Amino acid sequence: MSLLCYYCLVFAAGIVAAAGAGTSVPPPLPVLPIPTAAQLAWQRREVIMFFHFGMNTFTDVERGTGAEDPALFAPAALNATQWMDAAAAAGASLAILVAKHHDGFCLWPSAYTAHSVRASPWRAGSGDVVGEFTAAARARGVDAGLYLSPWDLHDHRYGQEVAYNEYYMAQLHELLTRYGRVWEIWFDGNKGTNATKMTYHFQEWFDTVRQLQGSINIFSDAGPDIRWVGDENGFAGTTCWSAVNQSSITIGSAGIEKYLNEGDPRGTEWVPPECDVSIRPGWFWHRNETAKPLSQLLNIYYNSVGRNCVLLLNAPPNATGLIDGADMARLREFGAAVKRIFGTDLAEGSRARASSERGGGFEAGKVLDGRDGTYWAPTAEDGRRNGYWIELRRPAGARAFNVVRVQEHVALGQRVERHEVYVDGVAVARGTTVGHKRLHRLACPVAGRTVKIWFAARRGPPLVSAVGLHLDPYTTDVM
Repeated sequence: MSLLCYYCLVFAAGIVAAAGAGTSVPPPLPVLPIPTAAQLAWQRREVIMFFHFGMNTFTDVERGTGAEDPALFAPAALNATQWMDAAAAAGASLAILVAKHHDGFCLWPSAYTAHSVRASPWRAGSGDVVGEFTAAARARGVDAGLYLSPWDLHDHRYGQEVAYNEYYMAQLHELLTRYGRVWEIWFDGNKGTNATKMTYHFQEWFDTVRQLQGSINIFSDAGPDIRWVGDENGFAGTTCWSAVNQSSITIGSAGIEKYLNEGDPRGTEWVPPECDVSIRPGWFWHRNETAKPLSQLLNIYYNSVGRNCVLLLNAPPNATGLIDGADMARLREFGAAVKRIFGTDLAEGSRARASSERGGGFEAGKVLDGRDGTYWAPTAEDGRRNGYWIELRRPAGARAFNVVRVQEHVALGQRVERHEVYVDGVAVARGTTVGHKRLHRLACPVAGRTVKIWFAARRGPPLVSAVGLHLDPYTTDVM
């Protein structure tokens, strides 16, 4: 070969290599709306904790009057570290404290009211529950959130629009500047039917929160970042879209529960739902109440986390300032059960194929790699008439399963509107939306060789990040 020919071949090879290096298939366009980075991180928590503790703990009621004597607040053994142990036992990475409930008693020494821990005998009037809570959370590696009730039955300014909103925003400033980073702030429009009329300046509150804590998630009935699911049972709708039209929702209004529970496929804002429920019948601790059984807590998990929600589970400290021993044991049992069920993926070792693949980087096998950022994407043309599908071929001798897990890559929007699950050609489950996570409990364990999931998605081709198979040994009755 002449030297000239050699250089010609090298040059041609370089052109081919350069062309090949720039031909990666780009991701598909998003389907709006899409979540912020903070909303995505929140969704992946899946289970978070609520701690209702305050004057009601000592008066044995769910809703106080605002006339309670601060001397009643006297927890003899308050230990926020134990609370964080409870959160960690349940598998929660975020814990939210009720800093002020409707009775107006503040769990921090606010400069704007005398109705706070400063007026109580606890820690000789020098205590700060919010301070101890946030410090214990940091030490345990749990992120902190706070709830500041808008309704205030104690403060004399309540009902005076300007004066009370100034008071409320001053307390917000205290909570969001004294205690380090706050990951979620809770607002609601809850108040009694005969409550004094009061106009809350929600938009001013939200803007102030953003100014003080730029990456925080704001919860209320209508968001702007996280919405209420519409009930306090811990159940999302069987159809559950992350999007809503915020213009259709007024915070505190009645009659919006179904809309909040199901979301809106035509929604223009990404406001995913949070399912709040207590481990006990009440939100506050009462001596005559006990924790829900494990079976009920798991049912709540399947109907919240398993329906595209985050579960906010309340565990109320008792009058000594500790999580009750039986409640702590139930939280440990619940956390261990979730780990046992989902800690082993029985789809491992399977081979995946699909109705089509967009190209390199979007293969069917991406649903089995255990990574949040990868996903199977079919071609845009595929499935427009007959739907899209992905199939797992399991190895011989694979164990039986009774839970099917399906997850969308919601970073690029929520797309799936219907889906069906087949095992060896037999339909075993069907549903509507998927979102971050959809969990199907089967009537009994099955050991099929093929698991096929069919999708309908008119908003754009489905982007499926995971398909998992699990065995739930606790399930006897599928609800």
